[in-house]
Amino acid sequence: MLTAFITWNANPVAFRLPLVGEIRWYGIAFIVGFIIGLWIVQKIWKNEQLKEDWYDKLFFFVIIATVVGARLGHVLFYNPGYYFSHPIEILYIREGGLASHGGTLGIIIAIWIYSKTVTHRSMLWTLDRLVVPVGFVAALIRFGNLMNHEIYGHATNLPWGFRFIENLPSWMNGYAPIYSVPSHPTQLYEAACYILTGFICLYLYWKNKDYKYEGLIFGVFLLGIFVSRFFIEYLKNSQESFEEGMFLNMGQLLSIPFIIAGIWFTYRGLKEKRKLMIDAQRKPGKPTGKPIG
Repeated sequence: MLTAFITWNANPVAFRLPLVGEIRWYGIAFIVGFIIGLWIVQKIWKNEQLKEDWYDKLFFFVIIATVVGARLGHVLFYNPGYYFSHPIEILYIREGGLASHGGTLGIIIAIWIYSKTVTHRSMLWTLDRLVVPVGFVAALIRFGNLMNHEIYGHATNLPWGFRFIENLPSWMNGYAPIYSVPSHPTQLYEAACYILTGFICLYLYWKNKDYKYEGLIFGVFLLGIFVSRFFIEYLKNSQESFEEGMFLNMGQLLSIPFIIAGIWFTYRGLKEKRKLMIDAQRKPGKPTGKPIG
């Protein structure tokens, strides 16, 4: 029996500007996430006294790769037929429709180019530093999904179930809302997991200094993001009709390669860390210069 629920009637539009039009919470969350991410990466750059022009160019590469990769990921993975028939709507980013898997692929490709043309260091060297704040960015994007009444879960009897507006465009034009049954707010579940991943990556970088072991932080990041995504997908409604009846939905299928990569890079990084620690213990101590006996 349903005992309690939350009626979620937030407006996706934060405010309107002359000549610009609607400014949505989704877009604000995206921008705030990038500002936080860039601020943390800047602190990392200063901590290691890295070249400033490397940071400036990284900003350009990541912004373009994330937006283009996430949007094309949604277009190609979830509804290519519709978007190929309505190509202009590919540009309607502020209305939602970004795939984290596509964004991740976009960033990886961009970092490959960045590493070849700018730092001339390995991709993992950059990724170990870049992913430290990404969990927080991803959490803010899920907040944008919450404000858009999208990507929520199955019906639930839990007291924190949300009733989302199902006829959002009509409601925004003055019609009465039609609410869903109380459903899992999977946007908040994912956001919580992503924030935890962000704090773990911060700890690994600042406290453990694990950026010294190539691929370790990146591997932990992949596991934190995509393992949580894989299991939370079981609670979500299908995003597209073709997912109905699938044993694993598209989000889960796309997560599997990243989980495998996360296991490999974490194992590889921990193995290197263990080897270096053993080598350090085997080194003879420095002589004190004091006579013995």
